[in-house]
Amino acid sequence: MALLNPAGRRIALVSRDEELDSLLACRRIAAHLDELTPVHGLSEPPDVALVCDDEAATEELLERDVPVVHLSSAHRITPPPCPAGRALRRLHRPGWLPGPWPERHGIRATGALAPARLSRKRQRSGTLMLLSLWDVAEHEAEAFAAGPLRALVRAAVHRTGHCEVVCDTRLPAARAALDGIGSVRATRAADVDVDALHADAEVFLAAPVLGTLALAQARRAPLVFLPPLGPVQRDLCERVTRTVPVPVVTDPGDPSVWAPPAGDGPWRTLDPALDDLRGAQRVARSLRQLSLAPL
Repeated sequence: MALLNPAGRRIALVSRDEELDSLLACRRIAAHLDELTPVHGLSEPPDVALVCDDEAATEELLERDVPVVHLSSAHRITPPPCPAGRALRRLHRPGWLPGPWPERHGIRATGALAPARLSRKRQRSGTLMLLSLWDVAEHEAEAFAAGPLRALVRAAVHRTGHCEVVCDTRLPAARAALDGIGSVRATRAADVDVDALHADAEVFLAAPVLGTLALAQARRAPLVFLPPLGPVQRDLCERVTRTVPVPVVTDPGDPSVWAPPAGDGPWRTLDPALDDLRGAQRVARSLRQLSLAPL
């Protein structure tokens, strides 16, 4: 839990560091609060809090009379919980993502939570591979690491020179699967700047989760989905590909995976009226307002 202090106002930021969507959402919203000064500790209660996904943290802060903006950062098949209370409930969802959606009484969708920087470097190289193993069954995660992941990283190094593999959780298993492959670095998402790594990379392979989707969409960058793991990733992958032609890698030897198309790639097909990238700014604005005028 981090605290920020704007001219005496204290703001707590809480996320699940083991869940890629939660971590990226919190960071991208905090990027629009750059006038705030970090403060550590809870010797005094904050004036307001952003909590990404952690229901226990929301309850604890509400019990201390701290107003909360609670964000559900990840795609869901079933509705997120919405317990009674004064927390403002927000839901990360791009406006163009096709439904149908379950009822979400009391929860407002944000639009895409885009990175603060919307451009990539002109000189790019290598491959960024973003994995999300949060809430994936252990046997499925292990099978992916030992099989498809190792084959994809080998191909990435061969085709693009080097590969950055970033995991939200289960990093030791990923590192073990990549043992003996040169020109690859495996890191935990909480320990690196994922959005900055993307700006440097020529090729982007990523798990089908909302944080990676928003990253590629905002920068109009090519994206190839990794094989979806678990029912939530499979559901999101199916919904995305109904609207946007994002390929799913099935063959590491396919040369099209390693030769990104020029221009806007699949994003040119989006309806401009639904292509909203201001979700992070909206949540940041709600935090400022709530810190000054609690519910």
